[in-house]
Amino acid sequence: MNCSLSRRSPASQGSPRPMACTRSASPGASRCCAGGIEELIAQLAELRTPEGDPLDIALTTNGSALAVKAAALKAAGLTRVTVSVDSLDDELFQRMNDVRFPVDRVLTGIDAAHEAGLGPIRLNMVVKRGLNDGEIVDMARRFKGTPYTLRFIEYMDVGNTNGWSLDEVVPSSEVVARINEVFPLEPLDEAVHGETAKRWRYADGTGEIGLISSVTNAFCGTCNRARISTEGRLFTCLFASEGHDLRALLRGGASDDELSTAMASIWVPARTATPRSAPASRQNCASTASASR
Repeated sequence: MNCSLSRRSPASQGSPRPMACTRSASPGASRCCAGGIEELIAQLAELRTPEGDPLDIALTTNGSALAVKAAALKAAGLTRVTVSVDSLDDELFQRMNDVRFPVDRVLTGIDAAHEAGLGPIRLNMVVKRGLNDGEIVDMARRFKGTPYTLRFIEYMDVGNTNGWSLDEVVPSSEVVARINEVFPLEPLDEAVHGETAKRWRYADGTGEIGLISSVTNAFCGTCNRARISTEGRLFTCLFASEGHDLRALLRGGASDDELSTAMASIWVPARTATPRSAPASRQNCASTASASR
């Protein structure tokens, strides 16, 4: 589960201020047909922020079962979804996502999610040079004028699992330039402080796109995301190899305030740590990753 963290009322000067989760995302539920997902969403929906507001609950999914699950997920308390759509070509889509179903199944699920009232709906396209970068404009054309926001994500180094090479990264500036040649774009201000995507609108008013520049223009300095694994470990960065044990605190009977203070004591050093030596592709996030090792 991902959380967007916010500060609560200030504590004494020099002490970490307690933290609260204002948004909850479940990226581990990419195969949203997993048993119990509705129950998990319902439990999260019962939580409240310190101000008494409900959480903004999002699900990141490959869309495999979204067509049949969307209404139930909405009823359980899900707010919105983000769906992976790396290609409109069936063979390429299946190869990039390691799945065996057609992209039309995902597109049908996206429409079902919209009809169920989930939103805003974001669509993520990871762009890899020489693989699917030829579809940048086609993807923009397909979703321009729809209720959905297409986001282009620079191909990221996630350790030793994806054979990452800088040569395969298509910079966000190039993505914008390619689309702008066909559909003129205008930059937009960020909607929420700390959001990961830079926003651009179509000049003719038919929607917007987002660019996540995790390689060429990292956003570690304003990042407010943390991840909690199924084992109850808190990760302050996508690149962190180890997390911090929250499960032990929970099983030890820690109160909400004690948990909040403990998380703040982890988060503050992670934001201010000095980057250690790391591969070039991971230098941008080394400061947060080093605090979790």
